Amino acid sequence: MRSGMKFSAWNSARDWDTYSTPGRQMAGATGAAHTARKEQGDGKMTFDLLIRGANLPDGRVNQDIAIRGARIEAVEPGITAEAREVIEAEGHLLSPPFVDPHFHMDATLSLGLPRMNVSGTLLEGIALWGELRPTLTREAVVERALRYCDLAVSKGLLAVRSHVDVSDPKLVTVEALLEVRERVADYLDLQLVAFPQDGFYRCPEAEEALVRALDMGVEVVGGIPHFERTMEDGRASVEALCRIAADRGLRVDMHCDETDDPMSRHVETLAAQTVRFGLQGRVAGSHLTSMHSMDNYYVSKLLPLMAEAEMAAIPNPLINMMLQGRHDTYPKRRGLTRIPEMLAHGIPVALGQDCVLDPWYSMGTGDLLDVAHMAVHATQMGSAVDKTVLFDAVTEVPARVMGLEGYGLAPGCHADMVLLQGRDPAEAIRLRPNRLKVIRRGKVIAETAPERSRLGLAGRPDTVDPASYAPNAAS
Repeated sequence: MRSGMKFSAWNSARDWDTYSTPGRQMAGATGAAHTARKEQGDGKMTFDLLIRGANLPDGRVNQDIAIRGARIEAVEPGITAEAREVIEAEGHLLSPPFVDPHFHMDATLSLGLPRMNVSGTLLEGIALWGELRPTLTREAVVERALRYCDLAVSKGLLAVRSHVDVSDPKLVTVEALLEVRERVADYLDLQLVAFPQDGFYRCPEAEEALVRALDMGVEVVGGIPHFERTMEDGRASVEALCRIAADRGLRVDMHCDETDDPMSRHVETLAAQTVRFGLQGRVAGSHLTSMHSMDNYYVSKLLPLMAEAEMAAIPNPLINMMLQGRHDTYPKRRGLTRIPEMLAHGIPVALGQDCVLDPWYSMGTGDLLDVAHMAVHATQMGSAVDKTVLFDAVTEVPARVMGLEGYGLAPGCHADMVLLQGRDPAEAIRLRPNRLKVIRRGKVIAETAPERSRLGLAGRPDTVDPASYAPNAAS
């Protein structure tokens, strides 16, 4: 594993409960506050960066965050010590960075190559990628991926788990994204999944290529059981891939049941193999769209199995809403998996972007708040509490799923954070506001001016700030 990014194991439900409690960011604050006050009394310039008057996602307001070097030293109101740089948050929301737990960086920004996806379907997208893949060069994949990382940073997205196709034995995509991982390490954590796009067994060379990709340094084992030729092949691929992960001590993130077919039930097998191989807390099922079409009785059995296996779920609302239900007339299925029901069973849910401007999706901005915004509508999770949960699903939950160390807004954590032109998570999802400051290891690496519109209306205000409109009760 390369230096500069560490991933820790998420080993038990107890670990998850501890991490996700409302007071999770308060740990260590007392000792840090005492140190801050003591050094303030000495009259020293104690900090490199001080952010004053921020609102935090957990509901604390008017908080100051003191940073020394690359770490957070204190989080509390009213820090009076001097600092080399001061940022006035002015009641805006300060969040840990956005985290994308499901993306395809080897395909990003390739829209129109070799041609457009006319039908807009998943299967035509896979076919187009199959035509494009033999023509890929390492240089082209690297350049597109680096451009996407630039966009991601501007949106405050500082950690990405990317699936990388290993169906071509030349592994051009793997070589390219390993290079990108090293080149962006100072400003973005990139975690790679060995993904057999054409099927672990269906593609004759995928098994050997996947193992080579892991030997080269790819960190996570992927799969796509619903794309194998038969249900039995799909079941066998889940077992084989979980065995590989267990033998190597790796995580698993499997494209699972990305279909409208209610009889595609590989997630049940994934839960069983997770328990069999002792992989609890290290396995995620991505997409899981067939669950939207399953009957309620079967789902009432399936969700407890996933919870028992300590699996995480990674829906991708933008892409799932676009690609699923394509064979329906009306009523037309939304295709998004059962997020509220999973949350009710204690299953961690992290939301992914999946695609930006590629053969599967002709849209996308690299903004995880777009993802959360779609999730609010598609799941009808519209309360203030719901929106806070979905905000966590693009920040803290995927960080936990990926095993990111030092993530969060607590003393001792990495000084990585985003200041948004909004006051709370609900407003952030509603507005998808400008990222005023993006901070990585205590340094501002991107900034955007506040959004303001000038008006020329008689008797009306001169300017409009979109973040000033919500009544207090509306959040």
